[in-house]
Amino acid sequence: MSIPDLNIILSFFTALLITYVAIPKVIFFSEKLRLFDSAGKRASHEGSIPVFGGIAIFSGIIFSLLFWAEIENIQFILVSVLIVFFVGVIDDLLTLSPIKKLIGQIISILIIIYLGDLQIDNMHGVLGVYELPGWISTLFTVFVVIVIANGFNLIDGVDGLAGGIGVIASFAFGIIALFMEQEDMAIIAFSLMGALLGFLKYNFHPARIFMGDTGSLVVGMILSVLAINVIRYGLVTETIHLPNKGPLLAIVILALPLFDSLRVFVARIIKGKHPLYPGREHIHHALLRLGIGHTHTSLILCAFAIILIVFSYLLLELNVNKSIALLAVISFSLLLIPFYILKDKSK
Repeated sequence: MSIPDLNIILSFFTALLITYVAIPKVIFFSEKLRLFDSAGKRASHEGSIPVFGGIAIFSGIIFSLLFWAEIENIQFILVSVLIVFFVGVIDDLLTLSPIKKLIGQIISILIIIYLGDLQIDNMHGVLGVYELPGWISTLFTVFVVIVIANGFNLIDGVDGLAGGIGVIASFAFGIIALFMEQEDMAIIAFSLMGALLGFLKYNFHPARIFMGDTGSLVVGMILSVLAINVIRYGLVTETIHLPNKGPLLAIVILALPLFDSLRVFVARIIKGKHPLYPGREHIHHALLRLGIGHTHTSLILCAFAIILIVFSYLLLELNVNKSIALLAVISFSLLLIPFYILKDKSK
């Protein structure tokens, strides 16, 4: 086993152990200080539950990266994650306006773009677009980060769901990074995976703690960085040459939060509602209304995410636009099934 492979393995277990050990402490202090998320109109839980699981997740990731990554290669990613972490903590404590949270996200990704030299500068033929001019590349990269981060935030509505989807996505991105021999990205991905697994022990139903905006913003930002990396470089190894399949891979790995958020966004516009206001129209809310329960809802949607990733293997030989279109049709069709069942039951 080479040193890079060992560092990746150690990064996973370091993040897992630190997060797993930190969560009970966070729960204890949250209860002492009465820092809870009380059930409300959007809540899918009952009672008061601590919301600062994101602090433990962040701690596991950061210490893992400090131990095992080449810091000079990812220093601006760390700075970016640190910014969204503090934005999340302030929001969980005091509740920030959406605009202020958005500003924090934009600042963090601009740091990655201009100081970390990581952005989407080529669409590889998606909708006939290839190389992007500098300012369009910047705007599109910022847009992609906002969509991914907030899409991930919006699926954090059922015990174990956001953490489970995060584990699946980080594992998939990590495997791609391993194939691409991108050690730094692999360490970031598997550190995130380890931290989320440590968190899930306490987040599966009945949840003892939530990740809060602190966790969802940090996880969303890291997944965004991993997605941008895949979009930019595709999948190129000694035996595989798919540089133009990066957009497909990024979309399929994050298919659930992306397509569910898009479906809700369009549905609200059609109904004349504000598309950005919170509500209970997401896929996990529909499954709960069908009486499936938190545990089975999370397992079903995680299985959905895994099946789509496996299915994407069959799409790699297709034109990138055809493959994304087919993926979208299949995803939307499956996501609409619970809503049709609910509609029939209400007749």
